[in-house]
Amino acid sequence: MTTITAHDRFAGTRWQLDPGSSQAEFSARHFWGLVTVKGHFSRVNGWLAVDDHDGCEFELTLDAASLDTGNPRRDAHLRSAEFFDVADHPVVRFTSTYVSDAAYGRLHVEGELDAAGARIPLQFQPSFTHDGDQLELTAITTVDQRLLGMTWSPLGMARAPVTVTVRARLRRTP
Repeated sequence: MTTITAHDRFAGTRWQLDPGSSQAEFSARHFWGLVTVKGHFSRVNGWLAVDDHDGCEFELTLDAASLDTGNPRRDAHLRSAEFFDVADHPVVRFTSTYVSDAAYGRLHVEGELDAAGARIPLQFQPSFTHDGDQLELTAITTVDQRLLGMTWSPLGMARAPVTVTVRARLRRTP
């Protein structure tokens, strides 16, 4: 019996993220875990390329200045050098180093997350659905912001890790 993998279905294709139909959200525990702060990045971009062999590459970029929690004062602090350091590091970028089919509409993705001048390894298993020239990916993972140098936490009020959720719609490009 031959199994058709996700790679077999998408070999030789390239996909571009549709920024208007994609979201990157985060939530972080604060006040000793009693309050959850939620936010999103309003400007996202990315692509997915599947070669004719077993290779696949994925990149997601977030405009760090587009961070929005609904609180302008908090947003300014998160954009400061104590967190994202937007002035010196305006882009948050995830670049895959390994992508494989995890079966049942899931992928196994490993890569590197660059933010605030630091780089950390990150892996997750996004789910995907395919409908003609559209591909939808949903990924939920956690990131220990302290590994990115984001350690500001008066009296230990901020808790790690931060939960990151990305819902991306990609369109096949010629």
